[in-house]
Amino acid sequence: MDFTLALGVTGFLLLLSVFASKLSERVGVPALLLFLGLGMLAGVDGPGGIQFDDAQLTNAVGALALTFILFDGGFNTRWSSARPVLLTGTILSTLGVMLTCGFMAAFAHWAMGLPLETALLLGAIVSSTDAPAVFAILGGKSLGLKGRLKPLLEFESGSNDPTAVFLTLGVLEVLINPQPAAHWGVLLGKFVAQMVLGAALGLAMGWLATRALRKVRLDYEGLYPVFGVCVALICYSLTAYAHGNGFLAVYICGMVMGNGDYLYKRSLNKFLDALSWIMQIGMFLVLGLLVNPRDLGEVALTGLSASLFLMLAARPAAVLLAMLGSGYSLREQLFVAWTGLKGAAPIILATYPLMAGYDQGHFLFNLIFFLVLTSVLLQGKTLPLAARLLKVDRPFQPDPSYPLEFNRTFMGSDNTQDVAIEPGAAIIGRQVRELGLPKGVLILLIHRDGNFLVATGETALEAGDNLLLYGPKNDLRAAQAILLRACRSGQDGVCPED
Repeated sequence: MDFTLALGVTGFLLLLSVFASKLSERVGVPALLLFLGLGMLAGVDGPGGIQFDDAQLTNAVGALALTFILFDGGFNTRWSSARPVLLTGTILSTLGVMLTCGFMAAFAHWAMGLPLETALLLGAIVSSTDAPAVFAILGGKSLGLKGRLKPLLEFESGSNDPTAVFLTLGVLEVLINPQPAAHWGVLLGKFVAQMVLGAALGLAMGWLATRALRKVRLDYEGLYPVFGVCVALICYSLTAYAHGNGFLAVYICGMVMGNGDYLYKRSLNKFLDALSWIMQIGMFLVLGLLVNPRDLGEVALTGLSASLFLMLAARPAAVLLAMLGSGYSLREQLFVAWTGLKGAAPIILATYPLMAGYDQGHFLFNLIFFLVLTSVLLQGKTLPLAARLLKVDRPFQPDPSYPLEFNRTFMGSDNTQDVAIEPGAAIIGRQVRELGLPKGVLILLIHRDGNFLVATGETALEAGDNLLLYGPKNDLRAAQAILLRACRSGQDGVCPED
């Protein structure tokens, strides 16, 4: 295929994927599954007839895509929501992944009859929760979760890939080079070093990038997204060359930058969101191209049994053990167990045995691809139902899209902030002039029942209102405390004035 035609085909597939995402909302099928399906249809067994079997290129495309997806995921993670789940999320992303690997490998070997080395590789590759799948489904329009579940699931999925990579490469190293140097004790030491170095370099790169953005004002707004791309690429590459974990580094780097304060942050955030979508679509299209659908029938029965055990036994057992004493209810733990979505990451990891020349590599790749399809279809489609049955759901409340936009173009203390008025807040029923907000704070707009209101002194606030505030940061914090203060007493939903 010549370059000009390749560009046209790429654009056409991306366009189909854009419309497929809209279709997914109507039919209730996760968009990621449709992206994979489009890739398969474009492949050698589909009407597209594109011949593609380059596992090494697929691995490289996947690593590039995961770099930006994790960077964007970290950028949109608020430290205030991640801090309470840091310990539990870390345990899930390390011990939980290792337990899942062990349970899955034991079942694959003893019950499914797979060779021990193949069973270990299968357990390692499918042991983690897939970040793109979790970010896409939890960020959808049909699922709202109570308490700390959403930040926990996002933190776990964003930070557990390093453990799965370590397990996969560790098993391969033992198979290829069964020498004392490949002992699991040595590999475990490497894993700890990779995690520590990845976290340290991610923090350092994020701090340096944020400080640079605060100190240096670029001449053009369009250069700020370019700066973000450069930071993500350098962070991953530098960490990988230093033998740290690049994926963990870019996630933490993105989190530090996302919680920083600098010019044109909103523009950078929007660009990263668009780039993340392009990477997700491109990655799943390429993964769909790599598989031959006719080969999936040969592993269907084995894949179905492996999928059911992973979803109903291995992941739940690992989660329940890892979350002992975490303070989460049994209902919440069961929902975390059901959210062990598989997606691009296991398929990308399955390319490592292919590149290493492992004789069961093609069988393993097809098996894992089938397992991913069943996971996205069954778990992804039933997450809202599971949340309702376990009573951990809440009405989905999307962030309001205001008809005005504030993008900082100078380094001052003024900023904007969204504040949602929860039921039971003390200010419900009070007029704006009675709130006692700091003098420097202005209510720009009120979002209520899908409409936008211009606040006046006589405007009374209601539960469910979203307020867009403007003012100095210190005054905004004081205003938020006033607006979110809970009602201790009162009648008819209106608190008495203090």
